[in-house]
Amino acid sequence: MNRTELPARSRPFHQVDVFSREPYRGNPLAVVVEAEGLTPEQMQQFANWTNLSETTFLLPPTDPRADYRVRIFTGSEEFPFAGHPTLGSAHTWLERGGIPQTDGFVVQECGAGLVRVKRDGGMLAFAAPPLTRCGPVDGAIRRRIAAGLRLAETDVVDASWLVNGPEWIGVLLGSAEQVRAVNPDVAALGSLKIGIIGPGPGDGGADFEVRTFIPGDAMVEDPVTGSFNAGAAQWLIGSNRAPQEYVAAQGTALGRAGRVHVKTDGSDIWVGGHSTTCIRGSVLL
Repeated sequence: MNRTELPARSRPFHQVDVFSREPYRGNPLAVVVEAEGLTPEQMQQFANWTNLSETTFLLPPTDPRADYRVRIFTGSEEFPFAGHPTLGSAHTWLERGGIPQTDGFVVQECGAGLVRVKRDGGMLAFAAPPLTRCGPVDGAIRRRIAAGLRLAETDVVDASWLVNGPEWIGVLLGSAEQVRAVNPDVAALGSLKIGIIGPGPGDGGADFEVRTFIPGDAMVEDPVTGSFNAGAAQWLIGSNRAPQEYVAAQGTALGRAGRVHVKTDGSDIWVGGHSTTCIRGSVLL
């Protein structure tokens, strides 16, 4: 054992299904509660072991405005922000008796700063953090994306950087059917994080169909991706390609039934979905 590491102890552990009304058909998230004392290396090792798209660790906040702090790990790296980990972590914090400082909002502290989460009917929704980079991709990258998606360049209606922590590239296709039919060449995509979206009818009558690919991660195709949907909402609503309120389906190709609910209120874009705790217990870490 590294001398700086404390002996393993029992910590509360939840596994939450996010972005689906139907348990086990959304995107699972591992949540370690009371994560004080864990090193980043221990967190990364455990996140790799869970073999899920993301694992989060709940900690006391360092910002007095926040209700809790979260660290978010994929199987291979730490993210400053991610969507389904934000909703699943807030769900767990509330389920374990957390009481927000501000009526109606949970305030999460993460690497990207403070993120507000609100109850929206039976769902939770987060305020989409602003994009730190948004704009067209250059021709060489666009050609590489088309090749990696096994599409003709003319099939790509538009492509834009959508960076809000993860460095997504959004790719707009002509229809939901085209999105569902994509069979990517993951090796050709290299290290690019790609999200594709096409207008409906999506699965179950949704307004859009979405798929995301993260080459090199534990799950190359992510079941449901809040951060990408948050970036895509800002891009598409801002360019009048999407209405002020819509539902995106994701995970169809993986046998999931993910639903991402997007709604604007004039100042913020809210990205929401249902969350269900499926596993509750403890973990030795």
